[in-house]
Amino acid sequence: MDMFGVRERRSANARRGQRGFTLVELLVVITIIGLIMGLVGPRVLNYLSESKTKAAKIQIESLSSALDLYYLDVGRYPSSSEGLVALVKRPGSTTAWNGPYLKGGLVPADPWGNPYVYRSPGEHGTYDIISYGSDGTEGGTGAAADITSWTR
Repeated sequence: MDMFGVRERRSANARRGQRGFTLVELLVVITIIGLIMGLVGPRVLNYLSESKTKAAKIQIESLSSALDLYYLDVGRYPSSSEGLVALVKRPGSTTAWNGPYLKGGLVPADPWGNPYVYRSPGEHGTYDIISYGSDGTEGGTGAAADITSWTR
């Protein structure tokens, strides 16, 4: 017997010992993964919606601070027609403007990609800042609830 015949037999024996997974084993693993995702998935999605709501509250506080700086420089808050853009771009003939008052030179969108609603004078204070939540429309509950600059 030559040396190559021994090698061929050894590799053939090694291949017989390396069996793959059976269909039943694969189905059991897929079922277990499905059960885990069914239990964990809703909890992860709930944390995601809560974090977007918290991010919107933090952004509204940041916008409020920028509006206060604007007020100190200009002596008034931007009008509703000037909007939050007045925090990054000098509005009209305002001479005491010392901005931009927001980093990056852009007014951020809310965590759902919608623009914040700004009203001055506001119904609940000197100004109102509102995010309409995940649905982008006024009102709603849960993740779709409005996030505002005033406390309810």
